[in-house]
Amino acid sequence: MLSEAIVFESISLTAVSQKQTQVDGSVSQYDAIIIGAGASGMMCALTAGYQGRRVLLLDHAPKAGAKIRISGGGKCNFTNRHVSPSHYHSQNPHFVTSALARYPSSQFIEWVERHGIEYEEREHGQLFTCRGAGEIIAMLRTECDWAGVSMRLNCHIERIQWQDGVYQLNTSFGRFHATALVIATGGLSYPKLKASAFGYRVAEQFGVSVIPPRPGLVGLKIGLADWAELAGISLTVGIGCRGHYWVRDLLFTHTGISGPAVLMVSNVWHSGLSISLNLFPHRDLVAELKQVKQENRSLKPWLRSQLPKRLADVYWQSFPLEGKTAEMSDQALRDWAEGLQAWQLTPSGTDGYAKAEVTLGGVDTADISSKTMEAKQQKGLYFIGEVLDVTGDLGGYNFQWAWASGFACGIAISLT
Repeated sequence: MLSEAIVFESISLTAVSQKQTQVDGSVSQYDAIIIGAGASGMMCALTAGYQGRRVLLLDHAPKAGAKIRISGGGKCNFTNRHVSPSHYHSQNPHFVTSALARYPSSQFIEWVERHGIEYEEREHGQLFTCRGAGEIIAMLRTECDWAGVSMRLNCHIERIQWQDGVYQLNTSFGRFHATALVIATGGLSYPKLKASAFGYRVAEQFGVSVIPPRPGLVGLKIGLADWAELAGISLTVGIGCRGHYWVRDLLFTHTGISGPAVLMVSNVWHSGLSISLNLFPHRDLVAELKQVKQENRSLKPWLRSQLPKRLADVYWQSFPLEGKTAEMSDQALRDWAEGLQAWQLTPSGTDGYAKAEVTLGGVDTADISSKTMEAKQQKGLYFIGEVLDVTGDLGGYNFQWAWASGFACGIAISLT
């Protein structure tokens, strides 16, 4: 992301003044300028560079790939073996299809292997580096160098203008011109890395719609009494919302719930909606409770033997089933089992951008070509990666979108 202290005046599509304040008094001409040296930005830059285009890559940070470096606990879940459009969330669910088909995860895996990067496959097809995310960054930086990409870090954008088909950027490094401008600045997650709404502001300056952003792949807050007693408990659950359902690990926190299960469901949850927790996924709980009834065992001790005791006690306080088990009707047991396998909770909010791994919403894909990533109403302006209204599930899908959208844009720039 680039500095919040960016001055944007109204961008005119007619004549603009050529008298600009410059750092070094020079103007450098490129075929393409890419703002954002993250996953999608570097992928786009090297792709266009290898096609003979003169590319300039800019970023406000002192190092490229800041988000890559901290991803996956520092091990970088760089892609997934099982990528399909069904793993992505957008107001236009078909938008990702073309780019993902043109650059499948197998191609990025082959690239990683050619660079001798060791990786491991974890559950659900997730691929992580063995020695750290720095290897992925080094690979991208090396390929950018080989492709002849010029890179300016610690660079702040002061103004963007457009005239006669040319984008003019005033920066802390001077003035740069190009016929193609690519916005790869990501979303609002990781504010400690100075994430900002830069990309959204550029979109709006050029009349490109922006869907209001919100945190994604993030923990949820639960405002119930005694909830803090559950902090630290983890277990595998089924979790669902709005017709989506996953079985993943869940972690109870002092303020709510987190862990892979919750990160997944947070991408489809909206304020005011409930989520459903299945505390006994893949089990025929009705049959088990009938067996408990037949043996005339007490339900509370049974529940404490099946769940972490603190969780069993909190659940029992809210949904007790008192009386002798042997005298309970089968319907009462079915209803209680249904509650355990569809516990309805209404989150009060999320843990916010500080804890979010991605940003939902963003540049409206209805205004963007799914084949080239170019804005439909603004020639030569492209948006790629997380800045778009495209968000993947947990598991390397967001990186694969960065690679695929960056590749599609890089090829498109090369053909203009």
